[in-house]
Amino acid sequence: MSNPAKKSTVLSPEVTEVKRLLRRHRLHSVCESAHCPNIAECFGAKTATFLIMGTACTRNCRFCNIPSTDTPAPLDSTEPDAIAAAAAELNLRYVVITSVTRDDLPDGGARHFAEAIIAVRKRSPATKVEILTPDFKGDISALAVIADARPDVFNHNVETVPRLYPTVRPGADYHRSLKILSFMKRHGLVTKSGFMVGLGEEDEEIEALLRDLAAHGCDIVTIGQYFRPSHAHLPVVRDYDEDEFRKWRAVGIAMNFREVYTGRFVRSSFHAAEIAEMAGTVRNLRP
Repeated sequence: MSNPAKKSTVLSPEVTEVKRLLRRHRLHSVCESAHCPNIAECFGAKTATFLIMGTACTRNCRFCNIPSTDTPAPLDSTEPDAIAAAAAELNLRYVVITSVTRDDLPDGGARHFAEAIIAVRKRSPATKVEILTPDFKGDISALAVIADARPDVFNHNVETVPRLYPTVRPGADYHRSLKILSFMKRHGLVTKSGFMVGLGEEDEEIEALLRDLAAHGCDIVTIGQYFRPSHAHLPVVRDYDEDEFRKWRAVGIAMNFREVYTGRFVRSSFHAAEIAEMAGTVRNLRP
């Protein structure tokens, strides 16, 4: 049976150029590490979501294709400057930076995130920066470091409905994630979150999740179809069609989110710049 998550992976000149640039700067992208189905489209547009702090995670979420380990590599202190250099070389107006979860670090890597934001802004002052972070175990001091760095958009995914957390992401806590979004909103940041459907959630659970996000000050929501990366991962319980995704966008918009971006292939950093513009949170991204 063909994999419905597959998209064209033809190596266009633009895709090859981005891959070479990442290798030259010894950088990683979540597009490659997570085997994202949108990689050809994003690389073809000379955009990438930079993956910092290594390529192995200290948690073992059942939906994710990034490998887990108890002993990640030490942080690379040159990584923030390398991201800034790559963003400048690609002439990016919008940069997304995410990471693996690093529970082995005292601050979960919050300072490393902040240094990456600062480095990009120093090298390319007009570039907007969105970060997609882990939960830092809810550590307030770590969250404050992130807030002080003032990313243009703070993104933290809830991933699924609370009932499925023990199965889908056993190392995380739904209410902790909501509190993180609320903390960042109170500190004046634009907040964003995303989740997958197709893991066995019920319609009323999706609606309740959206209400929770709205109540905790989330500005932007992304909703996409879960695709099974391998037979070692959770199976797909249900495939949603585009009409259903349009329905959930309408439900979210009625709850007064600034933008709700939905679709089978939507991922939290997919079309991030366009989503931010549609939400009115950033402007003038084009040269």
